[in-house]
Amino acid sequence: MRRQLRSSSLLLMSLAAAVVLGGGAPVAAQSRAGPTWTPPRTPDGRPDLQGIWTNATLTPLERPLALGDRAFLTDEEASAIAARAAGQRANADAAATRAQAAARGDVGSYNQVWFDSGTTNLPTGQTSLVVDPPDGRVPLRPQAEQRRDFALARSADEPEYMSVWDRCISRGAPGWVIPAGYNNGYQIVQTSDFVVIHSEMIHDARIIPLDGRPPLPPSLRLWEGDSRGHWEGDTLVVETTNFGDRNWIATSAASGRIKGIPQSTSLRIVERFTRVAADRIDYEARIEDPEVFTQPWTLAFPLMRDDEYLIYEYACHEGNRAVEGVLRGARYQERTEANPR
Repeated sequence: MRRQLRSSSLLLMSLAAAVVLGGGAPVAAQSRAGPTWTPPRTPDGRPDLQGIWTNATLTPLERPLALGDRAFLTDEEASAIAARAAGQRANADAAATRAQAAARGDVGSYNQVWFDSGTTNLPTGQTSLVVDPPDGRVPLRPQAEQRRDFALARSADEPEYMSVWDRCISRGAPGWVIPAGYNNGYQIVQTSDFVVIHSEMIHDARIIPLDGRPPLPPSLRLWEGDSRGHWEGDTLVVETTNFGDRNWIATSAASGRIKGIPQSTSLRIVERFTRVAADRIDYEARIEDPEVFTQPWTLAFPLMRDDEYLIYEYACHEGNRAVEGVLRGARYQERTEANPR
């Protein structure tokens, strides 16, 4: 959670100290690039992507069915959604307190000070993060949904069925960049040979080589794959392969029906990062996995620079008793239901 007190991360401090920063002083923030805007450059002449970027938004991953084929909101609709969300946040804590009082043994959830799920829709006005297929929906195979339902129904039975996020392993791929309810910060550190993308959630640091080295052999499979990057003009292109088959594509409840969808060893993700303004990187990811999806699909949204945002270490596993607590609670509930007083 963004404001939770945690010790600061030494990893990114050491990485940042090793980088010779380019581009000079920060340019005044602007929402969209002008026709003559030129990105700042690193010493090797590449666009400087470094900084703290966030992607908290009210825009959902998938387009709501009620919007049909509408790819964009009107300004009036976007304003109404933001106003409705503000009202819901204002009333959320009082409603949660009442629900907790009415439910025996309910310890409640975080209050609103801990959440950071955005206050507006994307500045693009798009109705979903998914921009292809045109319906704004992830093209899932029925067997992938069946595997999701099987695992979620057993999430309190054995730890292997629990979310890999709850187990502090991974947020999934492309779950690593899908906005969640909090911790939507990303720090990018860049040299001529590497780009490091440090996600606030689950303290993950993706170290992406840019030096042309070959990918790992197919026999080596990783939770979040093996990434290789290169430049196409002013766009950083990152291809990730060599995934294992034990991860999920997304783990946050903000991902809706995509939470719990498994990935296979055929997963391939191609990401594009293009800095288009002082405060904005246009991000795109093309995801394909023929064992899970009926066709490839694409995410697209801006990452917004926020120099005031503080990223703390997300010490997920240290002292994490949630897995034990969930399993113990489920066993207690089973005993209570089997032997009611």
